[in-house]
Amino acid sequence: MQRDNALALEPQPEDWSAIFGADDIAPSRLGDAVIERLTQAILDGRLKPGDALPSEGRIAARFGISKPIAREALRELAAMGVIQVQQGKTSRVRAIDSGPLARFYRFAIGNTRQGMLDAVELRRMIEPQIARVAAGRRTPADIVALQAVLTRMKASLGQIPAWMEADLAFHNHLAVMTHNSLIMLQSKALEPVVGQMMVRFNARTEREMPDWEATFLRHAKVADAVIAGDATAAETAMRQHFEAAEAAIAEIYGANPASDRDHREDNHVQA
Repeated sequence: MQRDNALALEPQPEDWSAIFGADDIAPSRLGDAVIERLTQAILDGRLKPGDALPSEGRIAARFGISKPIAREALRELAAMGVIQVQQGKTSRVRAIDSGPLARFYRFAIGNTRQGMLDAVELRRMIEPQIARVAAGRRTPADIVALQAVLTRMKASLGQIPAWMEADLAFHNHLAVMTHNSLIMLQSKALEPVVGQMMVRFNARTEREMPDWEATFLRHAKVADAVIAGDATAAETAMRQHFEAAEAAIAEIYGANPASDRDHREDNHVQA
């Protein structure tokens, strides 16, 4: 009876061809071809977040493939974060979020020294530009939220867990202020890695209050420039923020061999 109810609830459009196209899939790489058809339907808007997918059996019948191949294709899409698959329930299209990219960054960076140095370098490359764009696109609501984050940061001086939460919120909100969905996704995806950096950064020594206050003032300088709409000053302030942390980063991770190499090559070219 339960099985019959599930079948009754399963969406049954008259012709899945309107969504998935022709059924002329070549026999090689069948799973990849099914994934391509499904993702294209999502990208084209024929399938939207929350929409149900046909069952494994219907997908198999539709494309003339085996159920195990259909099942594996759905699993790969689920691993990519494109669809949600639950045992005994209809698979549905998911709204895109940062989860899959966050997992990628965690595996790519790992716990290695070089991985963390690469992550620091990545942040130094993109965050000044994020500050610049945020300054040019800020809205009144964005400004109010940014000021609230600064208030949280000031109230949490010297309190490592609270400070880290507010610090992450500051950088994430600047990404939100760009109103660029890809920048927002990347910022959220990097959050676990950035959090790991912050743990190391804040635990390296016993920090005195003047050090905490100097760090806060660097964030405030970025915020002031963003609020004022001064894109150049916002970018410069963010660069200075990272430069000020250079000594601590070197203390934690050491010098970045890649950066040293590039620096030597630049000097050689200039000479």
